[in-house]
Amino acid sequence: MLTKRIIPCLDVKEGRTVKGVNFVNLRDAGDAVELGAMYAAQGADELVYLDITATVEGRSTFIDLVRRVAQTINIPFTVGGGISSIADVSALLHAGADKVSINSAAVRNPDLINELSLEFGSQCIVVAIDTRYVETSNGMQHIVHTHGGRKPTEIQTLAWAKEVEERGAGEILLTSMDADGTKNGFALELTAQISGAANIPVIASGGAGTMEHFYDVFTTGKADAGLAASIFHFREIDIPDLKQYLAGKNLPVRIL
Repeated sequence: MLTKRIIPCLDVKEGRTVKGVNFVNLRDAGDAVELGAMYAAQGADELVYLDITATVEGRSTFIDLVRRVAQTINIPFTVGGGISSIADVSALLHAGADKVSINSAAVRNPDLINELSLEFGSQCIVVAIDTRYVETSNGMQHIVHTHGGRKPTEIQTLAWAKEVEERGAGEILLTSMDADGTKNGFALELTAQISGAANIPVIASGGAGTMEHFYDVFTTGKADAGLAASIFHFREIDIPDLKQYLAGKNLPVRIL
């Protein structure tokens, strides 16, 4: 079994890490570079930085941040937010990012996945899928949402996961918007369904509140990685403790 990865996610606004609910009521969680360095020292396997404002004005600020992160930390990191072109990806990778995450742009233009994986290699292209379980004309279904999980599409989540893999995505970042922020646990059934259908790694996001939730998503949910934000930022769970817990449950994790 491959090593299970623990990935803190840092939502960035003007160089600071922030955490809120659906991007409102934001709380400052610290300097994005310093926090990333602390997580790397604690044994995080990777980091995800999301530019949550992702405006034209903010892009250059974010690229400067990516450069500073690359100079400071020694673990792989993914960046996302407002990425919609080869030029965007090129700038971020040249600044030192290891991978990029695309979401709404991929839904708008699925060919973008093909273009990016051909240009840069699938290993650095992560497709983020935000999903909600909603009523449709065919009954309750998991449906892809864009714009931070607020705007529904007509795309079924499982079908989209299969399509992004076929188009060249190297990894799927699956966020259950229903579970997100609840701290009641990951969406295990959905994660298991996507993990079982995909031949690429699946990162589970949304709902982490306890160490047991990570164990559940790696076993029942069959995820390759577990991603969380506030429980790490506000020291509700420390990464070394989480990894010791998982190792004690006979799950393969990288321990410093």
